[in-house]
Amino acid sequence: MKTIAVIDIGKTNAKVVLVDGGDFREVAARTMPNGVADATPYPHFDTEKLWTFILESLAVLSRERPVDAISVTTHGATAALVGEDGELVLPVLDYEHDGPQALAEAYGTIRPRFEDSGTPVLPVGLNAGLQVYWQSKTFPDAFGKVRWLLMYAQYWSFRLTGVAASEVTSLGCHADLWEPRNGRFSSLVEKEGWTRLMPPVRKAGDVLGSVRPDIAAATGLRPDVPVHCGIHDSNASLLPYVLTRAAPYAVVSTGTWVVVMAMGARSVLLDEARDTLVNVNALGEPVPSARFMGGRAFSTLGGRSGDLPASAVGEVFRRGAMLLPSLPQESGPFPGRRATWTVPREELSEEAAQAVIAFHLALMTATCLDLIGADGPVIVEGPFAANRAFLMMLKVATGRAVLAGGSATGTSIGAACLAAGRAPEPALVSVDGDLPEGAADYAARWRRLAAEG
Repeated sequence: MKTIAVIDIGKTNAKVVLVDGGDFREVAARTMPNGVADATPYPHFDTEKLWTFILESLAVLSRERPVDAISVTTHGATAALVGEDGELVLPVLDYEHDGPQALAEAYGTIRPRFEDSGTPVLPVGLNAGLQVYWQSKTFPDAFGKVRWLLMYAQYWSFRLTGVAASEVTSLGCHADLWEPRNGRFSSLVEKEGWTRLMPPVRKAGDVLGSVRPDIAAATGLRPDVPVHCGIHDSNASLLPYVLTRAAPYAVVSTGTWVVVMAMGARSVLLDEARDTLVNVNALGEPVPSARFMGGRAFSTLGGRSGDLPASAVGEVFRRGAMLLPSLPQESGPFPGRRATWTVPREELSEEAAQAVIAFHLALMTATCLDLIGADGPVIVEGPFAANRAFLMMLKVATGRAVLAGGSATGTSIGAACLAAGRAPEPALVSVDGDLPEGAADYAARWRRLAAEG
């Protein structure tokens, strides 16, 4: 294996990345913002714009370096309804659209138990099962034309190959469609008659087929380039560790969402009201998980990564400046809570405000780790791995070793592992040094105030 093209569709950005299958370096990439079309019949992802970007990127990048395989990774909470002709019968719903909530009460009478599906009740359209239920009842004529119910990563591999597949990391991503501990479709799928719409379950690394001839012609790819089934993005970040590291440990995958996954976790009772859930890793194993929209909060707040002067951290500790949960307030371990600054942001220096933002995100992450019984070292992947203030406070709050991943796009490397059939030993950097005196007291006070509400 020489070069793997990874199609990486995140909620905020879409990428096509070339990964060297020998040393797992990212050797080239193209990126575009992934917006939402606010149009009829509901806000949806602009799949045709994404498709054009994917084809153009494959054409441009393959001229730089011939592509030997294609792998796909995407965000979760997204399903595509495809007809007999291979076209969408309805647009791919944006999971932040609140339309499905109109049927939440009726859906609540048929959804699987949390104990079975590992899926908590989530706001807007974050339960893919609710999305599909709402689409089936709101647009019955269109839904009657559905041949395949595809999760999002498998939608793109289907467009590349014409082969439909189901896959457990996406089915098990708070979708209500899978039973993680039993390894089968949920009762919802059977009750609603969707079993006939579900393609055969394939492993994330399975080759579905070669690129379609028309795609090979349009992009200049060889017609025998294999396309792998694909994987949910947080599980792509987890995969190199699953394949190379002994439990216990936890992986914090950061992007639009901060997703915390615990391998070898202590046995705890998950609290579905606090956005805990059970994910399914690429090997089909259940993984206790929790999440919050940390990347969205970081962007909304104007967060910046990088080192902060000791004076800024000292100012924060001296004044007890904190950002209490939650932002956004709809999800995470403190749902429904409005974010508050204990000291008005405008009264802080900009450096101190950046420290408060980083500490808030670290303490939210530590809360998620506690809720799922995480044990062992904490590995941070993605953009927050470059935020030293975040890493340092996470180390204080957990009392455990914190390791920073070496790649800013852990999802792409993880997806490349599917095509390479192996994983590199992740390059990790231990977070050394300590915050100034008072950090532990700060973390304890944040937790106390957060718990009090």
